[in-house]
Amino acid sequence: MSSEPTANGSLCGINVTHFQLHPWATIATFAGCIAAAFLAQALLKKFSGKGLIPDALTTSPEFLLAVVWGAGGTVLLATLLGFPISTTHGLTGALVGAGVVAVGTQVNFAALGKGFVLPLLLSPVLAVLTGAVIYAVLRSFRLLCGIRKEMCVCVGVEQQIIPMPQPSGIFAAQVLPSVSLTAGEEKACVQRYAGSMLGINAGRLLDTLHFLSAGAVSFARGLNDAPKIAALLLVASAFDVRSAIIAVTIAMALGGLLNAQKVAETMSHKITDMNRGQGFAANLSTALLVTTASYHGLPVSTTHVSVGSLLGIGSVTRQAKWKSVGGVLLSWVITLPCAAALAAITYAAVKWLS
Repeated sequence: MSSEPTANGSLCGINVTHFQLHPWATIATFAGCIAAAFLAQALLKKFSGKGLIPDALTTSPEFLLAVVWGAGGTVLLATLLGFPISTTHGLTGALVGAGVVAVGTQVNFAALGKGFVLPLLLSPVLAVLTGAVIYAVLRSFRLLCGIRKEMCVCVGVEQQIIPMPQPSGIFAAQVLPSVSLTAGEEKACVQRYAGSMLGINAGRLLDTLHFLSAGAVSFARGLNDAPKIAALLLVASAFDVRSAIIAVTIAMALGGLLNAQKVAETMSHKITDMNRGQGFAANLSTALLVTTASYHGLPVSTTHVSVGSLLGIGSVTRQAKWKSVGGVLLSWVITLPCAAALAAITYAAVKWLS
């Protein structure tokens, strides 16, 4: 992230433009998707539905269509509304919803609880703890190195209405631009880091690490989500692992480029107030947990882990926005039943029409 003029001409403010954010996130996500073909085989197997529902059902075109519509419709709606829900929750709910309509009690609910629900429930809690610990360690290290925070000064242009005397003796209002200078409140100005580490400016070093950690989160997202979606394509004879991963990679990249802004705004501003150092800690926590879980075949949610990490940091800094968090948590609760219901309706409708 870098300092750039804000919309009103201010010289302080951390803005990441679409041009800066999207290419880097897309490239890192693409790399994570490709790595998934080699490092996330357990997730590929798990989200094919085998072990959760009868094997014969996993190859049914009606079942696959219902799962795609159930999960895809739920995630798309949430994305348009700006709610950071879980693709994993959507897929899990859709698998169960379509499975219950198709085979009833033959759905393996024991496998569902142990292999899906438990990791999904525990991962945000672990992320809260990990985010808080990583931030506390990094903060202690910063203080030990003598790197301090400082506030920038905001310089901008304001429009002022000034009465100007006219030759006729009448005063007329004129709008004139004037330069303003203010230290602003803490939220109005940007915290910077003064000092150096190993001869490198602390602020620039943090900017670089923050940028790289954002890429690590995008990589982890690709590594975690691509095999789940690709698993649905593998049952079709037209796809092998490589072509399925490529198809999902392209879809995820396009989706991120076209529709990520609302969710990004929620994650950046509505969970907790944070500076660049706290954002770096949240990224580090998220990337570490999601990458580890993906490698071991645990179906966690990148979104849930990221929100958990932010909440952990917000709890330490006492800046967590619990009112907004309540809305996010509510969206998580309704994801599973919403995806399940949509998949169930789709499966029933397709079977009825056929």
